[in-house]
Amino acid sequence: MKLKELASALLLTHIHGEAETEITGIEADSRKVKPGDLFLCIPGLVVDGHDFAAKALDMGASALVTERVLELSVPQLVVKDARYAMAVLAAHFYGYPSNEMKLIGITGTNGKTTSSYLIEKILRDQGFRTGLMGTIEMKIGDTYTHMERTTQESVDLQRSFRQMREHQTDYCIMEVSSHALELGRVKGIHFRSGVFTNLSQDHLDYHKTMEAYEAAKGLLFSRLGNGFSADPHERQYAILNADDPSSMTFSKLSAAQVITYGIDNECDVRATNIRITAQGTEFRLVSFAGEALFRMKLVGKFNVYNALGAIASTLAEGVSLEQIRNSLESIAVVDGRMEVVNEGQDFLVLVDYAHTPDGLENALSTIREFAEGKIYTVFGCGGDRDRTKRPLMGKVTAKYSDYLYVTSDNPRTENATDILHDIVPGIEEAGFPSEKFELIVDRKMAIQKAIDGAGPKDVILIAGKGHETYQDVMGTKHDFDDRLVAKAAIRGRCR
Repeated sequence: MKLKELASALLLTHIHGEAETEITGIEADSRKVKPGDLFLCIPGLVVDGHDFAAKALDMGASALVTERVLELSVPQLVVKDARYAMAVLAAHFYGYPSNEMKLIGITGTNGKTTSSYLIEKILRDQGFRTGLMGTIEMKIGDTYTHMERTTQESVDLQRSFRQMREHQTDYCIMEVSSHALELGRVKGIHFRSGVFTNLSQDHLDYHKTMEAYEAAKGLLFSRLGNGFSADPHERQYAILNADDPSSMTFSKLSAAQVITYGIDNECDVRATNIRITAQGTEFRLVSFAGEALFRMKLVGKFNVYNALGAIASTLAEGVSLEQIRNSLESIAVVDGRMEVVNEGQDFLVLVDYAHTPDGLENALSTIREFAEGKIYTVFGCGGDRDRTKRPLMGKVTAKYSDYLYVTSDNPRTENATDILHDIVPGIEEAGFPSEKFELIVDRKMAIQKAIDGAGPKDVILIAGKGHETYQDVMGTKHDFDDRLVAKAAIRGRCR
């Protein structure tokens, strides 16, 4: 594709240099540039892509997208807003692939990953070819790739969508982060449905206030479009949690048809008569499509919400209630989400990704419902992230636990000991006895001590990292998997 053809997708722009230059790819990361690529100079919060233009040329870039003419002898497409131009140009270069399949976007503080897996399983069981994008991995065809971030940059997204279409993907189910919405990564992407899970405190290091955080999430629903269609395949849906106050705001923002789900309030898809045990969860579904009894292997009230969002989403796609139930009841676990570590011990060990106050409360309140013995919680807080949630996490763990091991999560560039001390005021505010919690910087040692101290029928929750297989310390990612560490500790104790 020639530079001038790409430029035709934008109105307020001009080409400085040869407009006939051939473009064979688009890239916003100078380290990934290949010969013939168009390199996008994106101003960022930390670095400015314009500073890497020369490096991109050394790598073989044939042209640049800039916000100002650079003193470089290469064709430059000069634009007002390079980040916005990136979204437009990527969609144009890859042929608008999101228009060729149905995208279901999921946003919210907690539950995005589990919800995406539930929806994907239901649709796959119906014979649809499915793609998946999220915190854990991306699925294209039968290939799974590890993800570095929840939602990719727009160039990478459009490239991935095109690859999905080459594999004849019918549906892509993707997690949509607040950062991605705020930074415009999903601008120009055509969503069939948007699903909202919940909103609680997280990412305030970036968004600063809960109001700004909510506004970022709301962008998904405001972008669902403003047109109606006689064709059912062209209709769009906003799937909203009726028990979360933010849903009222989001319903006003969207022109899409709204389908509500929940437990406490009147809604279109509702769970009643919920019964939770260590083996699973049972509830009666009352919906616009009928009623049914669900018995899932997934544990917890929060997983009922995840299931309800998945049910509402797939009912909108024409899947029957019976088929949805069959799929949900066949799912045993989602990677790193209340995942059981079983080495034949007489106590229960669970690994969960919960890393927010609300996420911890969801996990621990569920455990409290079925625990026959004591609850031991191993947790920490990530470094270089919202510090204000640290005491809140300490307080909520103290509310439900009998013993606490406060330890490192991903300290990143912060001092791990300082992070632990930021958590302590919340534990003390809850009136938790000082002799019942320990600060242990070494996460492996904290897990070992919790397992060594557990008795028959006790429950250990190892929270914060879930599916992650590393620990980020001062910019270096060290191999670390809570599940493997727990297994080794149990085997060592049971010898």
